[in-house]
Amino acid sequence: MHILFLTDNFPPEVNAPASRTFEHCREWVAQGAKVTVITCAPNFPKGEVFDGYRNALWQRETVGGIEVIRVWSYITANEGFIKRILDYVSFMITATFAALFVRKVDVVIGTSPQFFTACAAWMTGVLKRRPWVFELRDIWPESIKAVGAMKESLAIRLLERIEMFLYRHASRIVAVTHSFKETLIRRGIDGAKIEVVTNGVDLTNFTPQPKDVELTQRLGLGGCFVAGYIGTHGMAHGLETLLDAAETLQGMPEAANVRLIFLGHGAKKAELIANSEVRGLRNVLFLDSVPKTEVARYWSLLDVSIIHLRKTELFGSVIPSKLFECMGMGIPVLHGVQGESAEIVRREGVGEVFESENASKLVDSLMRLRTDPNRFDLYRQNGLIAAKHYDRTSLARAMLKTLKHLVRR
Repeated sequence: MHILFLTDNFPPEVNAPASRTFEHCREWVAQGAKVTVITCAPNFPKGEVFDGYRNALWQRETVGGIEVIRVWSYITANEGFIKRILDYVSFMITATFAALFVRKVDVVIGTSPQFFTACAAWMTGVLKRRPWVFELRDIWPESIKAVGAMKESLAIRLLERIEMFLYRHASRIVAVTHSFKETLIRRGIDGAKIEVVTNGVDLTNFTPQPKDVELTQRLGLGGCFVAGYIGTHGMAHGLETLLDAAETLQGMPEAANVRLIFLGHGAKKAELIANSEVRGLRNVLFLDSVPKTEVARYWSLLDVSIIHLRKTELFGSVIPSKLFECMGMGIPVLHGVQGESAEIVRREGVGEVFESENASKLVDSLMRLRTDPNRFDLYRQNGLIAAKHYDRTSLARAMLKTLKHLVRR
């Protein structure tokens, strides 16, 4: 079977869509499938092409047995709605064109968050007369409204019409949460064509390890209790709440050795750094994104991981993928997200759930783990056990089974 996968994020980028796509495709190759990925020059999150790559019309390479075709797109930082739409639309056009030259394809996949890549997958499926799969990672454009990037308008209504068209015309929809499936069913989409394959963790890369000595010394974290946020610093994440918590902690003598680190990049990072400086926060450390091969070293610095999204109804249907990486590393979670992901944290017993955008509740949860080693160790051990339920290899095989069934039909 030959799988053609369209995605605008792929390694060496290190965000969640890139990791999921690569780890799934790598496993499909190991199971005997041929996989071709069409993507763009790696540039996320800064909107700058990575060293060793060019934003050229066509580049080809092989990564982990996966044939990768990189096409030109309008590259911009993850800032500004119009520029981002130009980015998405340009990739949709060039990816569709490139797909015409990929021969003997059995099934086409297009992944979100934004759905212009799914538009390219739909058109490719039509032109090649092959089934196409919409991998649904986000309810978009609803998430645009949820973060306040755009209000109800004619443009939003047009995007929503395109969204529903794609749902209806997809041969299959693979959603990453059960909440997404329930949402689509309420909106009139046939539940029989929706499969759920959650995010997970690559247990070959994310395993328990001692704190990295070199990084601990270089960053001045020796003897500290380290809480950290690792991921995109975007409008959806509400990281100002973490700064509010840091300000409270800085005034608590019993929290003198507590440090908060922020690793990553995004549209709000510069603003967060400036905010931290204005407040005079000495217990906060901002770090730039690192290559995928280095990520686990930085995870090892954390005693606890903070996961947070803004308090909106939509984000109750989201399961942040970093939750599973925390489990794999045996790092207890401070989880500031409502809904399905909070239920996972409670059910698996891997950390504390606190109310989104409530800094005082975050401080309470953090200090509870800081002062209760028995509770801390319990969450850590539960995480290692739970991680096995979300092994990326098993999840990739489940999705491959869906693809094979679709092709046979």
